[in-house]
Amino acid sequence: MPLLVMKFGGTSVADLDRIANAAKKVQKEVDRGYDVIVIVSAMSGKTNELVKWVSDTSTFYDAREYDAVVASGENVTAGLLALRLQEMDIPARSWQGWQVPILTTSQHGAARFVDIPRDNIDQKFAEGMKVAVIAGFQGVSPEGRITTLGRGGSDTTAVAFAAAFGAERCDIYTDVDGVYTTDPRIAKKARKLDKISYEEMLELASLGAKVLQTRSVELAMRYKVRLRVVSSFEEIDETSGTLVCDEDEIMESKAVAGIAYSREEAKITLFTIEDRPGIAAAIFGPLADAGVNVDMIVQNISEKDYDDDHPGAVTDMTFSCPIDQVARAKKAMEDARAQGLINYDELIIDDDVAKVSVVGIGMRSHAGVAATMFKALSRENVNIKVISTSEIKISVLIDRKYMELAVQALHDAFELEKA
Repeated sequence: MPLLVMKFGGTSVADLDRIANAAKKVQKEVDRGYDVIVIVSAMSGKTNELVKWVSDTSTFYDAREYDAVVASGENVTAGLLALRLQEMDIPARSWQGWQVPILTTSQHGAARFVDIPRDNIDQKFAEGMKVAVIAGFQGVSPEGRITTLGRGGSDTTAVAFAAAFGAERCDIYTDVDGVYTTDPRIAKKARKLDKISYEEMLELASLGAKVLQTRSVELAMRYKVRLRVVSSFEEIDETSGTLVCDEDEIMESKAVAGIAYSREEAKITLFTIEDRPGIAAAIFGPLADAGVNVDMIVQNISEKDYDDDHPGAVTDMTFSCPIDQVARAKKAMEDARAQGLINYDELIIDDDVAKVSVVGIGMRSHAGVAATMFKALSRENVNIKVISTSEIKISVLIDRKYMELAVQALHDAFELEKA
């Protein structure tokens, strides 16, 4: 039998009526002749509630017990969906992570997949089971403890199962009907994409698009899992949603596929640091050790400074990071200076910035993307603070108050409303 993986997010299984709706969508795929593996999230809001219960019970909680509590939300959903399917005379069974077993590392709260043995589920399919409902977001460590994969881990679970079982496709059911050229709440002309490449989707996800979790796209790209993003609340056919696939499946790519943004950014500048070999390692090593996710980096041109404090060449270093990591970044730099690893005159934090990015595999073969981007921002008097580029993206850091204006201007400049 061909096999399909279906994943339902929290809003898609938020209550018993929505679980019944999800069951109907599973039934349609069974009627089409598929064996189905369904990955479910916890009911909407349940994970946050469980996390709060843990925090309210224990300030410095045991991470193993945190995982045991927080993973229970997906277990409830899996059992309820299996029951609903059984009521519809569909042979279904729920599976918790340890029952599969989904083998992971021991890093509680942020575990990674090691292996998903197929034997148990394959045997049940051979015995007549049509649907395996798997609790997403969880697995089991080598020590036999329940682990969780981090927020958004159910997307990654779905892709991992699709890869392990050689599924024809992995359908991600969510509260939107596909991947758009940008956020429709900001740009009314935003257009739903029929197809998008793994690389483009990975960039958009990592740059702030919330449709798919970044790790899930990485995994899909590595194992060539065809992903489809569809709505839980609409009738679905073969043309529905957005297919995330290999670049070869896309006939012709526009220079830019989409615009991503992130409000929660901060810019940190170290003024008057030594310009010498190893200075970058001395700065970004401690930041990495502190768990700071550095993104955009700019080093100014060196200046000669021959006063008593700076007897050699000096420069400035600017980098961006998520706003919730600013305190860690500042402490890491202050500690590095106290230890004599680096020296700087001043550390300035700008926590009122946003990142806006244009993404597209077509940039490889289209000239002038940067010029179009910068002209569009200039026409709106949007000042660029930092620029970062890769083969298929250009990101800029701007004042946060101009973020929505910038997104709209860029969407218009690249005519993304046109197919």
